Amino acid sequence: MKLSIVIPVYNEEATLRAIVERVLATPFEKELLLVDDGSRDRSREIMAELQREHPQVRCLYHERNRGKGAALSSGFREVQGDVVIIQDADLEYDPNDYAALLRPILEGKADVVYGSRFLGGAYARVHLFWHYVGNRMLTLASNMFTNLNLTDMETCYKVMRRDVVERIEIRSRTFAVEPELTAKIARLRVRVYEVPISYAGRDYSEGKKIGLKDAFIALWAIVRWSALPYAKPSGRARGASTAAGRAQG
Repeated sequence: MKLSIVIPVYNEEATLRAIVERVLATPFEKELLLVDDGSRDRSREIMAELQREHPQVRCLYHERNRGKGAALSSGFREVQGDVVIIQDADLEYDPNDYAALLRPILEGKADVVYGSRFLGGAYARVHLFWHYVGNRMLTLASNMFTNLNLTDMETCYKVMRRDVVERIEIRSRTFAVEPELTAKIARLRVRVYEVPISYAGRDYSEGKKIGLKDAFIALWAIVRWSALPYAKPSGRARGASTAAGRAQG
């Protein structure tokens, strides 16, 4: 089994090399797709270095910032593995949890696995009460529309069989991609599991990007993708975002 780990990157020069090294250290056959979303720091230079150093790393580039959804759309179109994992480029989520995330899929029980920060992982940083409340409220709203019983809809760690990824077309360009993915997964009637994960969340002084405005955008996305009709792709996902360049350096 080969993993495709899709990593959106936006101004993550401080953590990018560290997270790639942690992912590479996991004991799985894998490819890493780093998708730069118009970074203005040294992220692109670091990506080019990592691609030269590691044959498992492939880099895609957006010429301007389009949002996390656009980065995932570009990455999803390029995956070659059997299972796809979404990995943020910061250090909030621990790749050591991959084994637990993959277990329901490897055992033939699940098609999609969510890594929940609220089920009691090995550790979780204690901070940002209102961010926690917002996450739980958005998850509740999403569950009401999708009829899933998730505890953490907004989690970064969403793991999907490749055939599921190929049936999803991402339209959102912002952090609204999380409820969009969840709504579309629910409509596919696939088997969804949750497992507990560790979480070392950042605060805003450390570079956290999501805010109150994103919560309102997510609420609209829950309604948009859960309750309103939309055209489903017939084959492999064809997102609107494209890679601006394939390999630099």
